[in-house]
Amino acid sequence: MKNFADFAWKSFMNPKLFIVSTPIGNYDDITLRALEILKSVEFIICEEFKEASRLLSHFQIKKELISLNEHNEEESSQEIFNRIKSGSSAALISDCGTPLFSDPGTLLVQMCITAKIDVVPLPGANSLLPALVGSGFKLDKFYYAGWLSPKSDLRKKELLRLKSIKELIVLMETPYRLKTILTDISKIFGAGIQIVVAFDLTLPTEKFFRGSCSNILKIVSEKNLKGEFVILIDNG
Repeated sequence: MKNFADFAWKSFMNPKLFIVSTPIGNYDDITLRALEILKSVEFIICEEFKEASRLLSHFQIKKELISLNEHNEEESSQEIFNRIKSGSSAALISDCGTPLFSDPGTLLVQMCITAKIDVVPLPGANSLLPALVGSGFKLDKFYYAGWLSPKSDLRKKELLRLKSIKELIVLMETPYRLKTILTDISKIFGAGIQIVVAFDLTLPTEKFFRGSCSNILKIVSEKNLKGEFVILIDNG
């Protein structure tokens, strides 16, 4: 029976772009396949050198890094695409989790697809699914709203639009805006709306805050919580 090493070697006979999920906090969540690919590709595409270098150093992987972020996406995508087209295989990672969810890289993926270069996504760590399955909410359907505007007026307009969507709603936000967004949700959806805040997923400080928005806002304010989080609003 052929082992994975044989399969991996043959997979590089043609250039490929691998989309590799990386841990969102706990490095133990890396997959064996992700490690194999990161070791095998000729270079790795990352958002920020610092985060990527820390990850690769932890697993004792030495690879050339090329930055692809919101500031250089168009120029860098063309450069990376040219290298892949010429025969190099590469792995695309984000700072954490599964790439392309509100992260750069879509342009590069589109270029590879148009050129009939294989794009190979590897399943792995992300914050969305753990937040959903740990919420206790019914998961038949949900609406992924992603990141809202950092501007207060626009964010409130977006929340007003979301209020009309009668589904479980999933929101992402930056650590320092947790109190602000909960305040907005309480005002627009009502203080009694049932929500879950999945806080610091995969880390020792992981916790699920479940209950009314007003109660969770009170807890967040008293504890002055700051960390990564996902918000789920039971608007069904």
